[in-house]
Amino acid sequence: MILQYFKKKENKDQIIATEQYKRILLESNAFLSENNFFKIKDYKTSFEIVSIFLIMFIRKNLLEDKREQFLKVNEKLVSLFISDLDESLREKGIGDMSIGKYVKSYVKKFYFRMSKFPNDNNLYKNASFIEYLKIIDLIKNEDYVNVSRIFNDKFSYFINSTN
Repeated sequence: MILQYFKKKENKDQIIATEQYKRILLESNAFLSENNFFKIKDYKTSFEIVSIFLIMFIRKNLLEDKREQFLKVNEKLVSLFISDLDESLREKGIGDMSIGKYVKSYVKKFYFRMSKFPNDNNLYKNASFIEYLKIIDLIKNEDYVNVSRIFNDKFSYFINSTN
């Protein structure tokens, strides 16, 4: 009975999503700590970087051959992201009575970011990614072209190392 549970497709999708999400968090944290072009390094900045990496990863998954499987993986990735938001906001001291409001506002921000995110995978050559960076207002010296190149290089390395 238990073996059937472990062999179910949903569990494979959950395992893939969990591994991808852990990797997204590790790479996002490294990216935040390695670069000094951010205006401030706080929860908002961390949220934005995780969001960017998560959106890029979701878009990359949709280009894969196994599109049907990765739709489920993407769904689980977003679910993990929302659970992580809830947990991290609770750690910051947000109480049970207002946690839903905060999580909802961050989820709305995430979906707004996703709708504004450029479709082209080569971020450096994409003027709309530079506009996207201006919208989220993270960069202190307004060197958006250089920052978009760094994002693109980091994500290319990230994607190639997960294959």
